[in-house]
Amino acid sequence: MAQLLVRNVSDDTVEALKRRAIANQRSVEAEHRALLELALEVERQKQVERFRAETDAIRAAQKGRVFKPSEVVVREMRDEN
Repeated sequence: MAQLLVRNVSDDTVEALKRRAIANQRSVEAEHRALLELALEVERQKQVERFRAETDAIRAAQKGRVFKPSEVVVREMRDEN
């Protein structure tokens, strides 16, 4: 597994991380890892929500439209030539 080195972290942030680690019964390193994973999961969820909103908007825009089967469209295109 890869390793990360975080520099220039304020003393207050380090102390808050230590307190959080103690509260969650983890090492500071494990708590740091958990926070990174949580932050990335939240971002992934936001991306999924944006994608769902976009697909819902497309579905709403297409609602009520009647679509021809693709084989009919292909046949019509062949007949035009």
